[in-house]
Amino acid sequence: MAVRWAAALALLPLLCAPAHEIGTTRVSVLFQKSGAYSIEIVTDASALAQKLAASAGGASPDGAGSAELEALLRKCDRQFRQRVEIDFDAKRAEPAIEYAVKPGGDAASAAPAVIRMTGQVPSGAVRFTWNYGWTFASYAMTVRSSASGQPSTAWLEGGQTSAPYSLSAPEAAPRFSAWRYLWLGFTHIVPKGLDHMLFVLGIYLLSGRARTVLCQVSAFTVAHSITLGLSIYGLVAVSPKVVEPMIAISIAYVAIENLLLKELKSWRVALVFAFGLLHGMGFAGALKEIGLPRSEFLTALLTFNVGVEAGQLSVIGMAFVLVGWHCAHRDWYRSRIVVPASALIACTAVYWTVERLLA
Repeated sequence: MAVRWAAALALLPLLCAPAHEIGTTRVSVLFQKSGAYSIEIVTDASALAQKLAASAGGASPDGAGSAELEALLRKCDRQFRQRVEIDFDAKRAEPAIEYAVKPGGDAASAAPAVIRMTGQVPSGAVRFTWNYGWTFASYAMTVRSSASGQPSTAWLEGGQTSAPYSLSAPEAAPRFSAWRYLWLGFTHIVPKGLDHMLFVLGIYLLSGRARTVLCQVSAFTVAHSITLGLSIYGLVAVSPKVVEPMIAISIAYVAIENLLLKELKSWRVALVFAFGLLHGMGFAGALKEIGLPRSEFLTALLTFNVGVEAGQLSVIGMAFVLVGWHCAHRDWYRSRIVVPASALIACTAVYWTVERLLA
């Protein structure tokens, strides 16, 4: 009984945990020969409006159209500026800001907010730094100078201050770090990808035997690698509004099947493969539409995917060390661990499905 409650308490916080935030924000900076600068932020308008409304103590703008969202962004200009820092030689600049919200590409697509910030670089300034605190996810910032044809792109976390950018002698664009992509892939699973973590746990719980886990994980890996690659190269494009609820449904299905099955069936491997195709499109959300040089796509794909696999294996390894190693061969393992844990995973996934469909 104690083991059952320990498993329940470990999973209970996940019932109200939010889905991982897909990397929908990107920032572009342009410095012109005249000394003027412009910064364009493209992000999910609804998500930004909700954060601004919460900061201002107002009501959440659920279901608002493009015009209403644009009006709210303009109204919350003061709150928006509080978490955006443009510094020249450690002195904060106050740019002019224009807000625009464009309709989504289709009925299921989120409406993008395009925020344009403009100003004049202070005379004699040699260093520029940037900080954007209205996202919790990783995003890419691309800096271009009319004096140098090569853009410089850096990955930043929400609220992280960028490395200084030289205005007097623009540096050559650095190549993307393979380690950075590896880390992004890993953290997209642990700790940010709670939904992907629960899916992997659902795969593990059916049977702790290495062969059973290996068959399912191999099918899942091959499948999500396919759609991740196709999505990165723009050959497959499905709205997150469709992909994210389907990912939640896949988690629920695997967990419910754990309650009905006691051993691996052939159709389970095929379904895990199909679900892997969905998850691959979810993984691609962290890398798509961020202004990456096309020459770096292969580096991003391979190292990010390795990071994802490392994250999945760490979840399986932790489950084995904490539960499987000691309990998998016990008579009560299924009734006290598999059944209650799978039931909680199913409930969490159903909650996420409804949440994402209504978002």
